Amino acid sequence: MRHHLWKTAAPTALIVLGSLTLSACGDDTDSGSMPGMNHGTPSASASTSTAGDFDDADVAFATQMIPHHQQAVQMATMGARKATTAEVRKLSLAIKSAQDPEIKTLTGWLTGWGKPVPVANHHDHSNESMPGMMTEDEMSDLGNAQGAMFDRMWTEMMIEHHKGAITMAKTEQTAGKNADAIALAKKIQTDQNREIAIMQRLLGRLPAN
Repeated sequence: MRHHLWKTAAPTALIVLGSLTLSACGDDTDSGSMPGMNHGTPSASASTSTAGDFDDADVAFATQMIPHHQQAVQMATMGARKATTAEVRKLSLAIKSAQDPEIKTLTGWLTGWGKPVPVANHHDHSNESMPGMMTEDEMSDLGNAQGAMFDRMWTEMMIEHHKGAITMAKTEQTAGKNADAIALAKKIQTDQNREIAIMQRLLGRLPAN
């Protein structure tokens, strides 16, 4: 079992899908949120990707990014409900509003490509080896944390989670074929790099555990 992120940074791992190694999981503000949180919605063309316009890397990207995003949304839901810091609550809402539509887009691609769509299962330990994914124990610890400890733990874990998503997005940009999937990967990398910068600054203002 990994050391907790708020004590020791967890190593990231890559999943091998077929013969491809996938490292495939969205800040200044709009008028009502923090700087960098003006996430765009997925392109309408995403749902019209043709069946012949993809490769194994695209399938791996979509298949693994769905559960990766689902865990981020789960963490964001916790943050919106439990955080005591306004910045954490705003980040949580921004992450959820960006990644929920991306899950729908990724699901649509897999369906259009005739590939199975992963079923949400927060107890599927096989997902924990993906870059940045939290273990079941870590998610349980986060759920049990309160007050300032929750805010710091959430921020440290979400930084690690975002770093994993960026690794996966970079792999898709290198190995993928589908133009829409590559465009989404670029968006994920840009959005989550901005959010990491905000969270790193936020850690300097949060009380230490």
